[in-house]
Amino acid sequence: MRPLWIIGAGGHAKVVIDAARASGRFEVAGVLDDDPGRRGMCVLGIPIRGEASPEAVKRLGIGHAVIAVGSNCARADIARRLGGHVAWTSVVHPTAYLAEGVVVGEGSVICAGVILQPEVTVGRHAILNTASSVDHDCLVGDFTHIAPGARLAGNVRIGPGALLGIGSSVLPRCSVGAWATIGAGGVVTRDIPPGVTAIGVPARPVDLPPAGRPDRPPCD
Repeated sequence: MRPLWIIGAGGHAKVVIDAARASGRFEVAGVLDDDPGRRGMCVLGIPIRGEASPEAVKRLGIGHAVIAVGSNCARADIARRLGGHVAWTSVVHPTAYLAEGVVVGEGSVICAGVILQPEVTVGRHAILNTASSVDHDCLVGDFTHIAPGARLAGNVRIGPGALLGIGSSVLPRCSVGAWATIGAGGVVTRDIPPGVTAIGVPARPVDLPPAGRPDRPPCD
């Protein structure tokens, strides 16, 4: 089995470690986390060995890794910091269903019970969380988070960094812009612009896009 390092030691790390173990493809070798107060602690029995830095990667001889952090901004930041220093690896839980023609980008996590229908493309460092489903011909961008129980109909486009809250839905051929947020239970019936937060049924924006470039990460 391939040694795999986990970046991040919060609750989502437990989900990723469990998926990696269940897949039978990996031996989870250790965890990195930037919180010095967590040094010496364990996540599901896996020790936290240092901070998420190029220096720690070199010192520990880390090869393959996955970012196990729920925040889209944080994953984007870690990917930038460690890019070129590790081999980003996707993790797919064995109970997920990946249909013909599905493409999953490096560093993405496909959790238990996820359904990806034919010709779905998932970008880099995305999270398809527990029991979410994505129907045919959808594009799910880099650094997105599709929360537990969210549903995407066919031909949907989700921009980079977007967050779809628990139990939200997107109707066919709608798009959600980069770094937008759809609140829990929201139903997207028309395109949502980049950088806004939309809630309700149907989902309506409740704030204006940030000044400057709403298609850029708000953490930049």
